[in-house]
Amino acid sequence: MTVAQRHGRRIMMTPEELDSFLAEQRTCRVATVSADGRPHLSALWYAWDGTSLWLYSLTRSRRWAELRADPRVSVLVDDGEDYGELRGASPTKTAVPESSAPRTGEPCPELDAVERLFAAKNFGLDLMPHDGRHAWLRLTPDAIASWDFRKLASL
Repeated sequence: MTVAQRHGRRIMMTPEELDSFLAEQRTCRVATVSADGRPHLSALWYAWDGTSLWLYSLTRSRRWAELRADPRVSVLVDDGEDYGELRGASPTKTAVPESSAPRTGEPCPELDAVERLFAAKNFGLDLMPHDGRHAWLRLTPDAIASWDFRKLASL
């Protein structure tokens, strides 16, 4: 699932590092394509289940409308302040809406695990709060480019 990067192989995250990084981070940047072809970038909380990035989006947002019209998406998860601390991952694929939109809390067994994960990670709760305004987008990447500049110190 990781992308072998020509110039960055030495700073690329291992599959274990990548899984841990994506699980611990909270916010990603999501780039969608506007009707006129321009990119639109927004920040969004997510959950990583080891296979897919689950994006919890307002259904009346520009991001949601753009993804419904064109599911191509680029996502960036990054961390670090100083240059030598920078690390990140960029999964690529199309985003797929999951279940009913918007989510109102009706039972949905296929979302139970991700909603528990998201609620614990982002709200410190056992159960997902539903407001009837959000829905899930699932991004199961073909590939993930990654980097960890902290590895530069050991080169």
